[in-house]
Amino acid sequence: MTDDKRRNEALLTIALFAAFADGDKDETEREEIRRLAESLSADGSLNLRGLYQDVLLGKVKPDQAIANLGSAGEKHLAYEIAVGVCDADGRTSAAERAFLDRLKSALELPGSEAQEIETEAEQVVEMTEAAAPASTAMQTSAPSIPDAAPDEGEIEQRIVRYSIINGALEVLPQSWASMAIIPLQIRLVYTIGQDYGVALDRGHIKEFLATLGVGMTSQYVEQIGRKLIGGLLGKMAGRSVGKLGRTATGAAFSFATTYALGHVARRYYAGGRQMSTQLLKQTFDDQFGSAKTLQAQYAPQITQQAQSLNMTDVMSMAKGGRPI
Repeated sequence: MTDDKRRNEALLTIALFAAFADGDKDETEREEIRRLAESLSADGSLNLRGLYQDVLLGKVKPDQAIANLGSAGEKHLAYEIAVGVCDADGRTSAAERAFLDRLKSALELPGSEAQEIETEAEQVVEMTEAAAPASTAMQTSAPSIPDAAPDEGEIEQRIVRYSIINGALEVLPQSWASMAIIPLQIRLVYTIGQDYGVALDRGHIKEFLATLGVGMTSQYVEQIGRKLIGGLLGKMAGRSVGKLGRTATGAAFSFATTYALGHVARRYYAGGRQMSTQLLKQTFDDQFGSAKTLQAQYAPQITQQAQSLNMTDVMSMAKGGRPI
């Protein structure tokens, strides 16, 4: 096994430990992570499926993965990934906090270095919290009638804009970039609900994403896996990476996921939320397949967007302070 593959498998093993640290992942979340394990194992470059099974069955321990991380940069990256996975759903439970404290100690990270990572992650959590209200008086019957008919052309343009931005975030090496995709997806669904007179809260949107098979924790683990396969995070561990990565496949995935999510939300809320779970999933899969092809058309805009994105701008977008 090459040093790069050994390192990448160690990083993904730590990501999986972080994903299951709270002991509260339901069967849907586990199934999503199992599915992505099979997907990312398909080309043989990383045996994520085997790692997934080893973690669940207790055949491997975090210390064994840490032993395969050689440099300080690799250990730094391991902690960034673990913090990101634990925070992906917008909160860190007591069990996850305990796991991170043990991991930080085992990695022998300086306190200031670990704090910097955690502070950056907290900013992304703020994005998630700001993307939609924590709770609202959810409508259980028909949605209210908007003052004016929704502007379908504007909604379509918004879906494309969010998709381009999330495609751009996928190719950035910064640790916050992949995490920021999720709050922007939440924001997109929230604004589409508003267009059709439906008052959504954060909890409802998370459930909506999970119904479509876009779980928050599993989505983040998948983003990490693609970046490792593409070599982007490997370069980051050596601290020699530039501003942009070379993850065209990842950009296509995040563009397509966001595009499909926006269109399913549009159809669902415009139709009074009458679609069954099966139809929602089928519609998402159909839209996702079409969007992967469409992404090539927007590749130049994705590259251009990636060259100008920064944390401040993305936070403003998620909070609705900066138009998208």
